[in-house]
Amino acid sequence: MSARRLAAAFTSLLAALLAAPALAQSPLRVDVTEGHLDPLKIAVTDFVSAAGDDGREAEIGAEIARVVTSNLETSGLFDPVDPAAFIEEIEDIDLRPRFGDWRVIDASALLVGRVSVDEANRMVVAFRLWDSATEQQLLGLQFVSSPDNWRRIAHKVSDAVYERLTGESGYFDTRIVYVSEGVGPNGEPIRRLAAMDQDGANPSFLTDRGYMALLPNYSPSAQQITYVSFRDGQATSYLYDLETGRQEALFDNGGTGGQSLSARFHPEGRELVVSAERRGGHDIFRFDLRQRTLRQLTTHPADDVEPSYSPGGRQIVFSSSRSGQSQLYVMNADGTDPVRISFGEGRYTTPVWSPRGDLIAFTKQHQGRFMLGVIDANGSGEERILYDGYFVDTPAWSPNGRVILFTRGDASRTGTEYSIWSVDLSGFNLRRLPTQGAASDPAWSPLID
Repeated sequence: MSARRLAAAFTSLLAALLAAPALAQSPLRVDVTEGHLDPLKIAVTDFVSAAGDDGREAEIGAEIARVVTSNLETSGLFDPVDPAAFIEEIEDIDLRPRFGDWRVIDASALLVGRVSVDEANRMVVAFRLWDSATEQQLLGLQFVSSPDNWRRIAHKVSDAVYERLTGESGYFDTRIVYVSEGVGPNGEPIRRLAAMDQDGANPSFLTDRGYMALLPNYSPSAQQITYVSFRDGQATSYLYDLETGRQEALFDNGGTGGQSLSARFHPEGRELVVSAERRGGHDIFRFDLRQRTLRQLTTHPADDVEPSYSPGGRQIVFSSSRSGQSQLYVMNADGTDPVRISFGEGRYTTPVWSPRGDLIAFTKQHQGRFMLGVIDANGSGEERILYDGYFVDTPAWSPNGRVILFTRGDASRTGTEYSIWSVDLSGFNLRRLPTQGAASDPAWSPLID
């Protein structure tokens, strides 16, 4: 389901600050800039029923608490307390908790909530976040929607808690599009586009088995994706409208008489930057989505590929073999002043600019190993390896620039088995994403409005 259709299902979405007592102590805060740290202990109670029974509201409340707990835990920044250790049973979120009962089980933060569903099938989810040490309310919000959107609400609650405790925006109310890998009846590879919530829920296929689809990328609005298909026998970039399901080839035969690869959106969504083939080599082009015009940006004899815009759209990072083997370069958005920014040993590929603007993710191959790393975007050459393994490819940033998804390949008896993993900027919290079968080429949506 597209983000716009899902958002339309909301009857309304409110964020109303609830009354909170003011205390002089400093509020609780997780410092995400310190790298690997001990996660913050947080207690997440089942959201209580406004009706005070064990019916539909209580069931939804328990599910919301379960999803919020999972979201916070998988971020690596929070350590949810086992509910079996809870002493106090929350029955009314408008009453102050017995903070001593939460401090004794080492819960630094406490999240409580309430679910109510009226006769018009309107659901109100209210919650409060408390600092157990200072006994201060840190946050109080409520969201209004329909009951079938409880999972979206759970992600929004997670984002609100994450932002209040870290000072940075969350990434839980997002979608991930990826390539589902399979094998046909005659042993032929099958690669279909699929999409899911960032936690693996609500998976669905976007394309069928009739053609191969690779390398998807989201638009800034999360309403469109680009991808590469081999429908006409060569790699061609396509635009897929998630609202209507309409798909179109962006260029006639790649717009240049050859294949086109890795189209990425301008931050404002009005243009694409793409690598396309011309006279046997690959150059970088800019494609205006309104005027349907293609402008060439690079003309070097070497292959220039895998372009990605900076968050402000003023620069483009790309990989090029113009120095002998593939390295990373940054140029102005009009193609001028290309500057090499990678200088380490190995072959650098798949650069993607961080939404924060300070780093560029990349993969590189050296001495038979593949590595995932980040490099300073300022050209200092400073880089940090986050993961290395048998095969690594296609990094993708979370909307807040704190987590990177990537394709990981592991050797098996039948060949290479592909899966999608995440890692944070400290190189810790390595996790495999839940997908239905083998998967590759992840792309992370912006936060959904």
